[in-house]
Amino acid sequence: MHSIISVQQVLIPSTSLFSFSSSTTFPKAKLERKLLFPASCSLEPISSTTSPSTSITSDTAMATSPAEEVAQDFSPFLKIYKDGHIERLVGVDVVPPSLDPETGVESKDVVISPDVSARLFVPKHAGAGDQKLPLVLYFHGGGFCVETPFCAKYHNAVKTIVAESSVVAVSVHYRLAPENPIPIPYDDSWAAFKWAASHSEGTGPDEWLNARADFRRVFLAGDSAGANIAHNVALRAGVSRSPAGVNLAGIVLIHPYFWGVEPIGNEPKEAEKRAMAEGIWRFSYPATENGSDDPWMNPAKDLNFGRLGCGRVLVFVAEKDGLRDRGWYYKELLEKSEWGGTVEVVEAKGDDHVFHLSNPTCDNAVSLVKKIASFVNEEK
Repeated sequence: MHSIISVQQVLIPSTSLFSFSSSTTFPKAKLERKLLFPASCSLEPISSTTSPSTSITSDTAMATSPAEEVAQDFSPFLKIYKDGHIERLVGVDVVPPSLDPETGVESKDVVISPDVSARLFVPKHAGAGDQKLPLVLYFHGGGFCVETPFCAKYHNAVKTIVAESSVVAVSVHYRLAPENPIPIPYDDSWAAFKWAASHSEGTGPDEWLNARADFRRVFLAGDSAGANIAHNVALRAGVSRSPAGVNLAGIVLIHPYFWGVEPIGNEPKEAEKRAMAEGIWRFSYPATENGSDDPWMNPAKDLNFGRLGCGRVLVFVAEKDGLRDRGWYYKELLEKSEWGGTVEVVEAKGDDHVFHLSNPTCDNAVSLVKKIASFVNEEK
């Protein structure tokens, strides 16, 4: 399945779209797949067509059609073809929701709106009796452009957090850029947050959330671009003092994708790497006027930054990740603001961007999940 867009001429090095280190490894993906996204997904199928011709010569027979000719190659993540369609190379597998016999975690898919859906997770014996469990809304990464909650990578990642933390989770499927440019992913994620909050009185459309979620202990979490979304949703909650009936206790930011025009700390100063980080943002938000100094991308430029709508923040960074210093800088900014909450940064030594997804059983990944469990179950 492909989707139709107008091809954007965005200059991003084709070696890697979402990581700043050549040592990162990625799962292999087939170049052509049939996708079975939930009904709320906005991707539109197209069929290949040929132009009418009265004769066929050896030259025309050997010519490459626009549908086959690549305009921009962002392998191993996506390709954009000259006829405008996009081929996503990762996150296109779909695993069904299920009851996992090993962990006891059960999952199901729900439709939030015509544009937004989610995968819900509950742990074994969730909400036994009158006991309710913390609620985590999780936003997947992928540079705003690839991945979904329904692929094996994110299904397993969220399932692991639920099993370890004993929480109810809503893994949000927001629409992807570039077909749905920024701010659509933010608006979709906010809509999912409001939908979850509609269950706070026990009268929402989903019985799992009505019966099992504790809306006095709500957390937002995400990795990479998803961590960026979690921050911005929490900020919107603080500025608007909504949604009603929800206590947003904290946010968990795993290797957050923040950036800025001016380098900080030990960030790569090379023009190519900085162009890559800037280019991902412009690819997702072609209408941006401030580039990576947009407040959505650079919290230091947000006049409302100190109004973050939660009291606790947990930030994970990785030693070899090009986004590492932005995570530490985020902590510094919060502590200097009028926010007044508590923020902690945990650094994984020797690892790279979102290592916990590619190597979920390594020591650092296990420690990351255990730290999340401790954070969301901390009594405050």
